Amino acid sequence: MIDLKFLRDQPDTVRASQRARGEDPSLVDAVLAADERRRTAIGAFESARAEQKAASKELGPVMGRLNKLRKSDADSADLPALETEANSLREKGAAMSARVKELEAAADAAKGELDTSLRAIGNVIQEGVPAGGEDDFALLTEVGTARDFAAEGFEPRDHLALGELLGAIDMERGAKVSGSRFYYLKGIGARLEWALMGLAQQIATEEGFTPLVVPNLVRAETMAGAGFLDEHDDEVYQLPADDLYLTGTSEVALAGFHADEILDLSDGPLRYAATSTCYRREAGSYGKDTRGIFRVHQFQKTEMFVFCRPEDAVAEHENLLRIERRVLDALELPYRVIDVAAGDLGGPASRKYDCEAWVPTQAKYRELTSTSNCTTFQARRLDIRERDPQGSGTRTLATLNGTAITSTRPIVALLENHQQADGSVRVPEALRPFLGTDVMSPR
Repeated sequence: MIDLKFLRDQPDTVRASQRARGEDPSLVDAVLAADERRRTAIGAFESARAEQKAASKELGPVMGRLNKLRKSDADSADLPALETEANSLREKGAAMSARVKELEAAADAAKGELDTSLRAIGNVIQEGVPAGGEDDFALLTEVGTARDFAAEGFEPRDHLALGELLGAIDMERGAKVSGSRFYYLKGIGARLEWALMGLAQQIATEEGFTPLVVPNLVRAETMAGAGFLDEHDDEVYQLPADDLYLTGTSEVALAGFHADEILDLSDGPLRYAATSTCYRREAGSYGKDTRGIFRVHQFQKTEMFVFCRPEDAVAEHENLLRIERRVLDALELPYRVIDVAAGDLGGPASRKYDCEAWVPTQAKYRELTSTSNCTTFQARRLDIRERDPQGSGTRTLATLNGTAITSTRPIVALLENHQQADGSVRVPEALRPFLGTDVMSPR
């Protein structure tokens, strides 16, 4: 979630961010009102608790004198008065105790209301992020040139036709076993997935990322902390009997790796990479990309993740983009880089860059990788902090993520861009050591 202090100090900035995202700016006022109710409730609770403590101290001496008189054998004219006073103070204390509990419950409820309101607001976008939705991105660069298949004298096949020629993709059996948007990769197709993951893992390791093997099932607090149970909860597979969620990206498990910890970043950012199986319901995508393996429910992905100081986040973001481009350059694909518009960012990201590869049979660019700067949004939810380099306390750090490679979408782009007239597919040079061949030929 965003920093409440920042929202108090700069509400207009948060409102502008909401408008750029196409979201409700009045949520800022709802948070401010909830914050005021919380502070009022806490003030009333603390005042009542102080009165309760004072009354308790007042009762102590009275009970001391009363007990002393009761233990003595002599009658005392003060005894009835002291008993009356003690009973009065007890009744007052009991009433105060009930009031304190009532005010504490009200303060807890106000805090819960504030948290709910605050979680409804996405991360504050960075300066320069284009406003608008999916089609309002800013083009940053284009790399490579799309092939002119007409000049080469043949009509390009789409990835599924090529995959079937190569004996690499079996959609029919995938649907038989699991339903729509499931598939089998077999033979050279399975080896191609392994090769892609191997290349991405090698590059991530060369770039200084510590490899991790991560859980694919996580608790609700981890999923929510990473920001995947807000507006995207309909895309997530849940196992209610176990109160666990299947992750749609290893970003979730990577974000939770240091939850509730104080990190030492004196030697620089902590960088991790993980390859995992990912699961997405693809809610709302009915009728989109139904042919082939571009949009599926299960796939492999190598993800990079960074924990760093907030002031280093922009530089780390550029570094993640550089690494993603290194992977795409190695695959010899024509692609472009876009600065994603605010309305298409997702809640945790303050800025996101997408790398989109050219898909010849669709005659358009399609997303292959993305990298997001989440600033302190995820870490604040997950309570991940660092020792403040400017003081003796702690502060929330920043997190970033970037996709090194996924399994299915690069296969789509590779098959279509590197196909030959006879249905064979040329293997990019960087991938050959992992695949063991320079050409994938029809069976």
